[in-house]
Amino acid sequence: MPIIDPVADFFTAIRNANAKLKEKVDVPASKTKIAVSKILKEEGFISNYKVIDDYKQGILRVYLKYTPQKEAVIKEIKRLSTPGRRIYDAASELPRLRRGMSVVIVSTSKGIMTARKAREAGLGGEVMGYIW
Repeated sequence: MPIIDPVADFFTAIRNANAKLKEKVDVPASKTKIAVSKILKEEGFISNYKVIDDYKQGILRVYLKYTPQKEAVIKEIKRLSTPGRRIYDAASELPRLRRGMSVVIVSTSKGIMTARKAREAGLGGEVMGYIW
């Protein structure tokens, strides 16, 4: 069965592994998933990630992060823009969810970045999803 929305599948894999308190999750690699993983690491939601070369597409291994009390750092990760309903916003209209406590991921003309960085750069784009 073909994958229609790889970012949604990536978010679902993280959400499912997080619910089971898994140490890591492996997904097929892509430039978009790697860019999202970089943001998740910079914002402190995952401990690390790496790309494993399998002489095909590659595998993206994401190492999840938990508190000392074994609670997941990622409370919710959700896809906003979908292939059937794309959501585009200008820089001034990019969402601030959960009173700024969440990280909104935006695909801009300068690459994938957080909504905060996109606002600072004056860039709008597709609102991919959010995490908190």
